[in-house]
Amino acid sequence: MPRPPTTVSVKILEKEYQVNCPEEEIDELAASARYLDAQMRSIRDSGKVLGLDRMAVMAALNISHDLLRLKNERTSAAAGLERKAHE
Repeated sequence: MPRPPTTVSVKILEKEYQVNCPEEEIDELAASARYLDAQMRSIRDSGKVLGLDRMAVMAALNISHDLLRLKNERTSAAAGLERKAHE
């Protein structure tokens, strides 16, 4: 029987959030929260975006952009390796 999720406290921009998380993923959740906190602090410190909700959206867009760029690079690299293997 799977274990019930554990409630983990994460802090983002001095605000604490309670998140349910499987025990084996707590370290990844903590790393994700630290990364998001750093992104939001960077946006806040730039002074260009006001409001917590806008900072969160901008951080989400930046993180999504990075993720999609990395996925595209990985796909391109895999296609290149496959093409070379066929040659």
